[in-house]
Amino acid sequence: MTQTPVAEGSMRSNEAGRAAKSTGAASAATGKARKTVLVVDDERDLVELISYNLQRNGYNVIPVQNGAEALATAQRDKPDLVLLDLMLPGMDGTEVARRLKADPATSGIPIVMLTAKGEETDVVVGLTLGADDYVTKPFSMKILLARINNVLRRGDQPAVAEGGALKVGPLTIDTNKHEAQVEGETIKLTLTEFKLLTALAIARGRVLTRDQLMDKAMGSDVFVTDRAIDVHITAIRKKLGSASWLVHTVRGVGYRLQETVEENG
Repeated sequence: MTQTPVAEGSMRSNEAGRAAKSTGAASAATGKARKTVLVVDDERDLVELISYNLQRNGYNVIPVQNGAEALATAQRDKPDLVLLDLMLPGMDGTEVARRLKADPATSGIPIVMLTAKGEETDVVVGLTLGADDYVTKPFSMKILLARINNVLRRGDQPAVAEGGALKVGPLTIDTNKHEAQVEGETIKLTLTEFKLLTALAIARGRVLTRDQLMDKAMGSDVFVTDRAIDVHITAIRKKLGSASWLVHTVRGVGYRLQETVEENG
């Protein structure tokens, strides 16, 4: 696989090693539990760069460079998150994701995919298999770290709060009353719109493909075109008014609900 440029440049392995020691010492001093990220990519320089930045930000890192090793490592070590390149030699990333999600021992581990531009079909497959998010190469390390942090944070939060309430930014959804509010003001949604918005809120920032949204809002036995979903989303955005930024389009893939405007990066 050819070298992939990354917005932050590259780091040598000895720098990554020094960072691991220093962050490890800092973590031991504070006593704070560190999350472990399994980094899977066949580009050694990229793995070292990602590892260096993750360690600097308080994560433990397990680096591997092929799909078979990634699968075995995830099953053995149970990391908190898998950062998975889709284009791997031998067993590719989508197959690794499929096997991880099919195994009850690893199905709950969140996956963030690394993809190249033009791999939208693979992204859709990965998200359908259960991956939580994706980042397109070349990427900003700041964006990658934010995505990893968001996915891990979502995993620590319940999907539905006490009383059936879902809250995302200024949006509150009461699943018991079938009511949605933006900053305390009730918005009128059709049943399908309510189901779509609720599905996006429960996903907690994870991208949902159009097929997934169709199944959740209308059932798997109902035929609905992609265009119909897009029309419903347009109507939802209009009703959200100044909070229309909550529903973010992921081009060629689907939609996600975001908590802040800044997440668009």
